[in-house]
Amino acid sequence: MNIHEYQAKALLRKYGVAVPEGRVAFSAQEAADAARAIGGPVWVVKSQIHAGGRGAGRFANDPDGKGGVRVVKSVDDVRENAQKMLSSVLVTKQTGAAGKEVKRLYIEEGCDIARELYLGMLVDRATSRITIMASTEGGMEIEEVAHRTPEKILKVAIDPATGLQPFHTRQIAFGLGLTGKQVGAASKFITALYQAFIDLDASIVEVNPLVVTGSGDVMALDAKLNFDDNALYRHPDIEKLRDEDEEDPAEIEAAKHGLNYVKLDGNIGCMVNGAGLAMATMDIIKLYGGEPANFLDVGGGATQERVATAFKLILRDPKVQGILVNIFGGIMRCDVIAQGVVAAAREIDLSVPLVVRLAGTNVDAGREILRSSGLTIIAADNLADAADKIVSAVYH
Repeated sequence: MNIHEYQAKALLRKYGVAVPEGRVAFSAQEAADAARAIGGPVWVVKSQIHAGGRGAGRFANDPDGKGGVRVVKSVDDVRENAQKMLSSVLVTKQTGAAGKEVKRLYIEEGCDIARELYLGMLVDRATSRITIMASTEGGMEIEEVAHRTPEKILKVAIDPATGLQPFHTRQIAFGLGLTGKQVGAASKFITALYQAFIDLDASIVEVNPLVVTGSGDVMALDAKLNFDDNALYRHPDIEKLRDEDEEDPAEIEAAKHGLNYVKLDGNIGCMVNGAGLAMATMDIIKLYGGEPANFLDVGGGATQERVATAFKLILRDPKVQGILVNIFGGIMRCDVIAQGVVAAAREIDLSVPLVVRLAGTNVDAGREILRSSGLTIIAADNLADAADKIVSAVYH
């Protein structure tokens, strides 16, 4: 789960992470009032959307104008820019061409920036440890730094048995070229950030840029927090921060039915049981020349109703020109999947090619349900055969 920058900063502030003073605004008047309350002489008006690259982004109605993050020097300028930014569509590298409508702004005090750095934390699957990443190349996307100058990224893995230790924070501070009181400020910052990461069950925390001010303070000028969805039951306060306007409606609907659904850009819909098999299914569709339209895992204990809902979600995407159902029946029975497929296909009046590959528990019963349904369903013997048939049906 993602949250907005202003929400992330509010959470981190509670742990002692240094952040500039700021307030959220939903209208131009609220933005002006926030600027007055914060005090000047410089403010930053920040678009709040779930995407990076806001400063370099451009608004769809003014592609040659200013970006989604603007520095201003009067309350009137705050109001004027807020009026232009609110309700406009901001297009960044991460939003795609469609962009995202700006429905809220974050008004923040200006900052005397001496240096821009990068600091991030994530769970490294390879080592099963929280890894802290730092770089002197702040303000740039860390993926770009990793590609161009990987030697400028410092990585420190934290042993879960000991947790973060003072020597870890000093190693990072020295690696960033900090000196004097900056080292102590950075150590305090990193310790607070790590505690927030642990307590909040975060999956990623990213501060980019982490700035050193003219007075030597270390501060989060931007903040990104992602959370482990599986741990949200322990954090009802965080779950309330969810902004469904920033999420795909189909993904929200899927979550309500216990389905794992992620929309993609292709035209071949996938319905699979098990995340690993779903990934393999998308890979083999690509291998045979197709493009998957979604990731959809119906889970190991799906009911007929859940399968029917999954089918409807796939067909809600107007780009879908064919569907591949790939089921290996272990806990999930093939006859239940078949009943769900038939029920959904009849209800929606299926008009695109449908390829079904079944294997495992009650596979013969499942195949018989499909065969006797009267629907035009293309049966496949194995995964390669299924991918070949759906790609041929869609593209040829």
